[in-house]
Amino acid sequence: MTKIAFVGAGSLGFTSQLVRDILTFPLLEDSTISLMDINAERLDFSKRMVQKYIDAGKYPAKLETTMSLKEALEGADVVLCTILSGNTDVWRHDIEIPKKYGVDINVGDTRGPSGIFRFLRTINPMLEIVREMERTCPNAVLLNYTNPMAMLCGALQRSTDVVVTGLCHSVQGSAEMLAGWIGAPMEEITYTCAGINHMAWYLEYKWNGEDAYPLIHKAVTEREEVYNEEIVRNEMYLALGHYVTESSGHNSEYNWWFRKRPDLIEKYCTDGTGWNPGEYAYILKEYLETEATWRDQVKDELAKPVTEEDLERGTEYAAHIINALKGGVPYKFNGNVPNTCLVTNLPEGACVEVPVLVDKAGFHPMHVGDLPAQCALMTNLSSNIEELAIAAGLEGDPLKVYHAIAHDPLTAAVLSLAEIRDMVNEMLEKNREYLPQFKSFKV
Repeated sequence: MTKIAFVGAGSLGFTSQLVRDILTFPLLEDSTISLMDINAERLDFSKRMVQKYIDAGKYPAKLETTMSLKEALEGADVVLCTILSGNTDVWRHDIEIPKKYGVDINVGDTRGPSGIFRFLRTINPMLEIVREMERTCPNAVLLNYTNPMAMLCGALQRSTDVVVTGLCHSVQGSAEMLAGWIGAPMEEITYTCAGINHMAWYLEYKWNGEDAYPLIHKAVTEREEVYNEEIVRNEMYLALGHYVTESSGHNSEYNWWFRKRPDLIEKYCTDGTGWNPGEYAYILKEYLETEATWRDQVKDELAKPVTEEDLERGTEYAAHIINALKGGVPYKFNGNVPNTCLVTNLPEGACVEVPVLVDKAGFHPMHVGDLPAQCALMTNLSSNIEELAIAAGLEGDPLKVYHAIAHDPLTAAVLSLAEIRDMVNEMLEKNREYLPQFKSFKV
């Protein structure tokens, strides 16, 4: 029997959806599902939602819940991590302090000043998880869904012998979006995608073995509704020749071009029709609304009957990976792994997002080679900034925090070095209680 532990299980739906996917595999239908969270009320909701799926599917799975990390991890084969360090009262400052200085943030969970401070707060809880795994389930695999993906996975991968890979749905989600634009069934699409999390590039995108980029180009340039769906990403594609993963809102934060002036934000980040065109503090606003109404949402979700359609497997990677690790069909996915000459013009040892084959023997990342030079330039900069931020978090060095944020493209396009220093000092002070490894909170 497989034991799968969920750390940070109190999400409003994501945990139960992952469990649903897992139980669709015959090899995994009798798994022990261990849910762990530090919020008892949210943990109870997840327990009831997961039990609904188990009952509706008549699965022989065993469900247990705990607020003890050690209990959740004891005997685990796979650990899924979906934690958030601090609530909106904490991480809203990641967005609001930069805005005060003139840096306009859309999401702030991946890179830039907001992503770096989210990493600094989150690395200690993540290290606690892997240290407990080393004691209680050293042969287990950690599948991480927590952002900032590349920085957290990169820090863990050099801090523990526990096998860690990071999972994000932006690669398969964007591939499906492109397929829809050209009218292709997804089962007829193949692609090679590589780079870093949220900035990986479709190096090849084929429909029935034929290059589909001409069809994508035609859709972007000739169909207004397609261009307007992802304005930032489409502008990046037209300039750089390759399509990038993750939404326009996210990517507008990662470069110099779209958020440095109000008129540019208005032009590129306001009227897109995709899920996240780039509105200021988009995810923060969503979280604040959810926090005000989540108990009502819980009642609604628990009251809904589970239909046959609800029991169908979704598109997340995790269930396929666990099935392959337990001896099922080998599976290819895009994972976040150390760069061991996989992407040859990104920093060696950094966390990269590349195709990975998983089977009973474990993970087998695939060699990709060079990214196109024009894509490698900005990807290299972001990856090196992440490397500096990782060192800052592991060493407790505020000067490296400042250096990392000083090189962030959007921050540098808006602020002087002196202004960046003041902003970093304010953010360090605001996060003082979450950074025990830091001896100083001023640069």
